[in-house]
Amino acid sequence: MNQVVLGLGVALALGMGSVRPLWSQASEIPSAGQVVPNGETPEQHGRKLLKEMVEALGGNAWMNRRNMRELGHIGRFFHGTPTGLVIDFTSTRQFPSDNRFDAMRVGFITDKSILFPGKKIDVVQIWTAGKGYEVTYKGKAELPKDQVDDFYRRREHSVEAVVNTWLKAPGVVVVYEGTTMVERRLAEKVTVLSDNNDAVTIELDSTSHLPLRRTFQWRNETFKDFDEDAEEYADYHTIQGLPTALSITRYHNGDMASQTFLLKVEYDVDAAPDMFNPEVLLKKKQ
Repeated sequence: MNQVVLGLGVALALGMGSVRPLWSQASEIPSAGQVVPNGETPEQHGRKLLKEMVEALGGNAWMNRRNMRELGHIGRFFHGTPTGLVIDFTSTRQFPSDNRFDAMRVGFITDKSILFPGKKIDVVQIWTAGKGYEVTYKGKAELPKDQVDDFYRRREHSVEAVVNTWLKAPGVVVVYEGTTMVERRLAEKVTVLSDNNDAVTIELDSTSHLPLRRTFQWRNETFKDFDEDAEEYADYHTIQGLPTALSITRYHNGDMASQTFLLKVEYDVDAAPDMFNPEVLLKKKQ
């Protein structure tokens, strides 16, 4: 079970392929010197689009979410081919604020038994304070380092992180890269580049301004090249006033790695104080 990693897209990463290198400076990004509509600079237009994205997602209500609870299932792929493994899950994500820490709890849903029909959760993963744990009624165990690194790497390059952290950091550069297509939908592409040469690209629906794809790269320490992680967001539904993607597809180096389908989403739910405490073990299910 500890091979499963769930995040914003509740998705898994496997597969190899070729990717482009990171840009060493903003001027090397394609279209960085191009003229954009209304006489704006690429930076001005890029920041304008990201602001429109936040408004499309719900504005202040989206920015001030306390938490998010999801129910759904995820299917795994290997080199773009389905493995046949489908996992049902429920997750609760707590968003950070002045009085809340960033944390996530994922429960894996399985059948009780042939004799006792119904569903149970007897394994959970808890992500908090930069670590990941698998918790059962027997005890807790830290998840493997590569799995933890992958989870927090994606968390640090999420749409939320771009809005709440990247855009507020000194030395950040925002560049409008023109129009592109995401699953036959016209999109506008914006890249955010940090002062330490890290970058995230977000492609927004040209009409609704909702995010359609998020992409970033990082150096593979084993092969000394670059890996690429991409998430595509589709099937938006408005839930409690917030447009929410109910379908998330994750790609690793261009190969489909997983598809997540959300059946139910709730915002600002009541969450027990110890929900994200890995020291609190599960009760044994009969």
